[in-house]
Amino acid sequence: MADRLSGKRILITGAAQGIGLAIAKACVAEGARLFLIDMDGPLLAREAEALKAAGAVLGYTAADIADAAKIEAVVAQAGAEIGRLNALINNAGVNVFSEPLATTDEEWQRCFDINLKGAWNCSKAVLPGIVSEGGGAILNIASTHAFTIIPHTFPYPLAKHALLGMTKSLGLEYAAKGVRVNALAPGYVSTQKVIDYWNSFADPEAAKAETMRLHPGRRIATPEEIALAAVFMISDECPFMNAATLTIDGGLSVQQHP
Repeated sequence: MADRLSGKRILITGAAQGIGLAIAKACVAEGARLFLIDMDGPLLAREAEALKAAGAVLGYTAADIADAAKIEAVVAQAGAEIGRLNALINNAGVNVFSEPLATTDEEWQRCFDINLKGAWNCSKAVLPGIVSEGGGAILNIASTHAFTIIPHTFPYPLAKHALLGMTKSLGLEYAAKGVRVNALAPGYVSTQKVIDYWNSFADPEAAKAETMRLHPGRRIATPEEIALAAVFMISDECPFMNAATLTIDGGLSVQQHP
């Protein structure tokens, strides 16, 4: 175990699988205390207990980040179990992909409740404690959808664009109080969400092959590669990085043609 995150008490959302779980494991390895939340209670309990059995200091509970009152209670619970939080990783998100005119009110609401409002609920709940601690860090897991558009993925990019706006706004608002707010923008990552996306096509293997072809390195990221960047951004190794976004997509978003 290293100690790059020694003294960090971090709330991680969407921590039961994929990028969130990889980040949790990486943070534990660097000496952080964690409080994990996810909507999938049984899966979260299984993964959290496995981490605890391996020596992690953490608490966890099932929670819907769209429920502001619940998140306030979660932050209080986290403070009682691992100490007052001084860092937050807003990882929880949901894919809502449609064509604009086919998007229902329910899809729109679900997209923004989780991908934007949920991140704000968590940020609002932890910020007073972070400020009172003399500073800390918030990391929003955004997406390359936050600055590029893929047809038929509406309204997901709208919510991710707004998440970058919130990142910049909060970063500037609380900079003088020692709070850094940044975003991490992954591209395609080998998570269940991406597998589900491929499986939505008539020929999943062809869809997967096309995804790989789009990337300069002919592969996509692993959750562990995203976690490495998250550890850096939540640590004290980049103390002057604020209101910024780090892109990790293998060069996909900067090429004009594949």
